[in-house]
Amino acid sequence: MAALWTDEAKLNHWLEIEILACEGMALCGIIPKKDAKIIRQRAKFRIANVNENEKRTQHDVLAFLEEVAVHVGPSGRFIHRGLTSSDLLDTTLALQLRASADLLLADLKALLKVIGKKAKQYQFVPMIGRSHGIHAEPISYGLKLALMYDEFRRAVTRLEQSRQEINVGKLSGAVGTNAHLDPRVEQYVCKHLGLGVDPLSTQVVQRDRHAQFMATLAIIGSSIDRWATEFRHLQRTEVLEVEEFFAKGQKGSSAMPHKRNPITGEKLSGLARILRGNSVAAMENIALWHERDISHSSVERIIFPDSTILLDYMLVLTAKLVENQIVYPENMQRNMDLSKGLYYSQSVLLALTDAGMARRDAYEAVQSCAMACWRGDKQLGEYLKESEAIAKFLTKKQITELCSTKRHFQHIKRKFKQVGL
Repeated sequence: MAALWTDEAKLNHWLEIEILACEGMALCGIIPKKDAKIIRQRAKFRIANVNENEKRTQHDVLAFLEEVAVHVGPSGRFIHRGLTSSDLLDTTLALQLRASADLLLADLKALLKVIGKKAKQYQFVPMIGRSHGIHAEPISYGLKLALMYDEFRRAVTRLEQSRQEINVGKLSGAVGTNAHLDPRVEQYVCKHLGLGVDPLSTQVVQRDRHAQFMATLAIIGSSIDRWATEFRHLQRTEVLEVEEFFAKGQKGSSAMPHKRNPITGEKLSGLARILRGNSVAAMENIALWHERDISHSSVERIIFPDSTILLDYMLVLTAKLVENQIVYPENMQRNMDLSKGLYYSQSVLLALTDAGMARRDAYEAVQSCAMACWRGDKQLGEYLKESEAIAKFLTKKQITELCSTKRHFQHIKRKFKQVGL
């Protein structure tokens, strides 16, 4: 990923765009074909010379063009004919963002394989679902991971859409009117680069495209944060249902030798904040003066390389986190047992209403038993069986059958299929 953003990579794109533009102009009869051929053969640059030129010109594109012209000779007078700097900059940026998107899509698909495999492994391993951090009803750990799988499937879709949105170039000259460059040249160059042509640009490609791309990266980062936070909660000492892999020789604290901390999850949560901040900067870049200013330029030199490299790292790290995590089914069962079957309350509530009991009365009857269970030392089912109000509608055998995870797991296979697992 980092290689996409080097000065050499950028200038190589600039050079190819300039050469293609000359070839396009030659095909349109704007410049002699022999000159276009010479430009293709001789055009090159030395980065050191470009950098030296820039110290004098204080303009990166002019510094580059001066260096290329030295190698080409007289035919170099046709290089950059009718173009403006942003024709190079924005078309190159499209190529860089497209290539970075391709790498990130590969990362996402690799992550999906890891999550899918883990989800299937724990498809029917019961654990407690939590709302407000409080025990709610049973789920399976596999179902939790299937939810993660589905979220990152959406990440793939979003990134593919954003890749398409930024996959456009422009060679329309100053303020975008093509006044000095035949639109056929723009078509020729973009076609050879595999880019769409921006239907209407000013001197720059409009930055709503780039803001969407950056927002997509931030959303993916936030999804990583969401699951890093989930796993961190599940690793708490009082919970310990899932734990980050802790290598031999690894240390958790400089003061406390016993510590095994969720440092990877914490790192991912922190890095996601940078992506969100960079997406805000990209949105600030949308508002430029009239046909262009360059207030966006300095921002983009930072946020695009940093964000793509960062998300690349985060996705690889997330895959390792999921693949190597330690799962404790016995602790999941232990934590379920702490609620003494309280999570079966809705099953009984619905059974009572189905049997003819008014919903308000059913709710109060079950809640009364649940509150007694909270304070007592027996399972909820025992309190339910002792309730005279409930006994008028449900037998003890029915209550026993209702206090089972079977009901909660009956559609898991179907839900896996719905997300493509």
